Amino acid sequence: MPSSLRLLLVLSTSLLFSACGTSLHRAPVEDRNPQQPPKPAVESPPAQGSAPAAPEQKLPPGAENAGKPGYYTVKPGDALIRIALDNGQSWRDLARWNNLENPNRIEVGQVLRVVPPGVDAAAVTAKPVASAPKVEPRPLDAKPPVVAASAPAAAASTAPPASAAASDDEGLAWGWPVSQPISAGFDEQRNKGLDFAGKPGDPVLAVADGRVVYAGSGLRGYGNLVIIKHNNTYLTAYAHNRAMLVEQDQVVRKGQRIAEMGSTESDTVKLHFEVRKLGKPVDPAKLLPPR
Repeated sequence: MPSSLRLLLVLSTSLLFSACGTSLHRAPVEDRNPQQPPKPAVESPPAQGSAPAAPEQKLPPGAENAGKPGYYTVKPGDALIRIALDNGQSWRDLARWNNLENPNRIEVGQVLRVVPPGVDAAAVTAKPVASAPKVEPRPLDAKPPVVAASAPAAAASTAPPASAAASDDEGLAWGWPVSQPISAGFDEQRNKGLDFAGKPGDPVLAVADGRVVYAGSGLRGYGNLVIIKHNNTYLTAYAHNRAMLVEQDQVVRKGQRIAEMGSTESDTVKLHFEVRKLGKPVDPAKLLPPR
């Protein structure tokens, strides 16, 4: 073999082994993308029906009557005496009709009957209150009515002559609660009655026959308050008294002295007088007789 051919063969063999060695002993390659930590396992939602049942919501008393005529749903800040006044009823009747063991405790959302049981709320008619049965549930106020020591509880004055009385379409003859002139007139938004200025101790008179359904200080803003129910349509209210001379459930006559003028929960001595027709304030000046 020629020497040139033998040299070429040697070089070719060396290159072949060099190439094989390189492929068999390759240097390790650095991993630039390290493995991410495994994602936490997602819990499967519980099977339908396996979740604990929600506790049953307790409905307020009387909730089944919500929205019905003749019923009232209690709102935040309500008091039984206010509900009674706004619906032309005695708070004692409301307590009895709704089986309230403690009339001072009513709850928001509670639904109260505000018309007598068995009576159609849309067909309430006037009925003389003097013949109403006497009821004696627990008193609404913890304190007894304030009574002046110098006057008997049933003190009365001579009723004004018939010629000075006015009659409405339901047979009530009205008189004036005081002899003083009106100091502030009726305003449906700002003054739901009439105001009369006076001196401490000036007499306050019942404007018509009726029954006292409240005598106390449990209605904020009214001070010592007397409310008289004259029939199933009309109530009258006498506020800010210094003393109250009648008791709850007492029958009174027109012109009877029921209180003494004062300034309880008022900046001045005055009588605030309201007339409620089916619970709605109306202008007393339209019912009282001319002077």
